[in-house]
Amino acid sequence: MRALINLLFFPGGLFLILLALAYEWADRKLLARFENRIGPRWFQTVADIVKLLVKEEITPATSHPILFGVLPVVAMTGALTAALYVPLLGMRPALSFNGDLIVTLYLLSLLTMAVGMAGWNSTSRFTMMGATRALTQLFSYEAPFMLALLGPAVVAQSWQINQIVANNRGVWLLLTQPFGFAVALIGLMGKLEMPPFDAPKAKTEIVAGALTEYSGRGLGLFHLGKGIELVVGLTLIAALYMGGIANPVEFFGKTLLLLVVLTSLHAILTRLRIDQTVGLWWRYGALVVLLQWLALIVWKGVTA
Repeated sequence: MRALINLLFFPGGLFLILLALAYEWADRKLLARFENRIGPRWFQTVADIVKLLVKEEITPATSHPILFGVLPVVAMTGALTAALYVPLLGMRPALSFNGDLIVTLYLLSLLTMAVGMAGWNSTSRFTMMGATRALTQLFSYEAPFMLALLGPAVVAQSWQINQIVANNRGVWLLLTQPFGFAVALIGLMGKLEMPPFDAPKAKTEIVAGALTEYSGRGLGLFHLGKGIELVVGLTLIAALYMGGIANPVEFFGKTLLLLVVLTSLHAILTRLRIDQTVGLWWRYGALVVLLQWLALIVWKGVTA
């Protein structure tokens, strides 16, 4: 019974879902204030997700019904599983092993791959275009994002998240690896399809992109998966680049500070075309991180 309570409530799955909805509300409220609007009420995100979960889910006749139903579950499961390896609320990760950083990065990519497959599972022109853009954008930001988060691992000489955090505790690597920190933040925006990287779901062009045919429970699970990925991504960047997370106060302080930065960029930047995202981000993002790696290696060699 105790194990079941831990799994569901604190800091388990249901708690993480509520935390994701709270961070989504904070993002929407901040964006509204930046745009001189009032923004949603405190319960709006919960009301939205409850409405989606109780609505009828319609499966298009041209889609594979099993794949159509399984993909939202896979997307949310990947995000929830990634949370097992990060120090949520400053607590020790639920699971930890050598190489869990690589597994976490893979799990954070699972949602985008599920979205892409969801788009390809339908014959709608909007879903096909959204899937093409989502998967194209995945290939453009995934390598820079991974290289950026591996920078702290190189310094700590470990691929285990809790060991990296313990080795760099108190040292804000964003001061010594500013380019890696910036690339990691921008890469997270790409994963979440936040402006200016929202071409895969551009409402003025392709309705809702790859998820145009989804409604009800399926759309709600995809929505929750993105919210959970936001919390996990912010936690991972704060833990690796901002001196670790030792307690709930540090957790909320650092992750909300990062959320303010993301929302500010969301407010001031306009959408990039998919060719601009691929050309600029893949070419220069990865190059900047690799140059920073080279500088770190040379510095270590000089000071050794």
